[in-house]
Amino acid sequence: MKIKEVIVVEGKDDTAAIRRAVDADTIETNGAAVGMDVIERIKLAKERRGVIIFTDPDFPGEKIRRTIAEQVPGCKHAFLSREAAKAKNGKGVGVEHASPDEIRQALANVYEEVADWQEEITFAELIEAGLVGGEMARRRRLRLGEELKIGYANGRQFHKRLKVFRISRDAFYAALAQVMQEEAGDA
Repeated sequence: MKIKEVIVVEGKDDTAAIRRAVDADTIETNGAAVGMDVIERIKLAKERRGVIIFTDPDFPGEKIRRTIAEQVPGCKHAFLSREAAKAKNGKGVGVEHASPDEIRQALANVYEEVADWQEEITFAELIEAGLVGGEMARRRRLRLGEELKIGYANGRQFHKRLKVFRISRDAFYAALAQVMQEEAGDA
């Protein structure tokens, strides 16, 4: 599988994992403090080939994703679930731990950021669905993020992702029904 866009990852181990899965070029951020030289390379790559941001499903990875998305609007995003990115020994989470199949699947479900999309799901609906403020909210957002392939985020970021990645009302409620059905089965 050849990827046209340049994939932005956190480090050289992530690059190695990407190259085991697909034929692609990468830009490494080398940590959460993304420098202006890296931002400039990402801007150039986006202009010439397009960019897919593919960071770890953890706090530093999300910080890097947000930083790049703010500085270089219109990037595409690939997400791995925490489970898919978990190290075999259970110590650590990252793209470098994912299998080639999981990486290919994440790259097959890329979302493109669009700023002018109308909100379909309100923040109030997230609260009503138990995705914000309840004892199960975090777990539900985690599962819903996996179902929708947009990754885990806190309540506000999750709401923003629904809009930015054009998640339709139908897709949202279908995925929510799946999560709630699983939850009922666990009870």
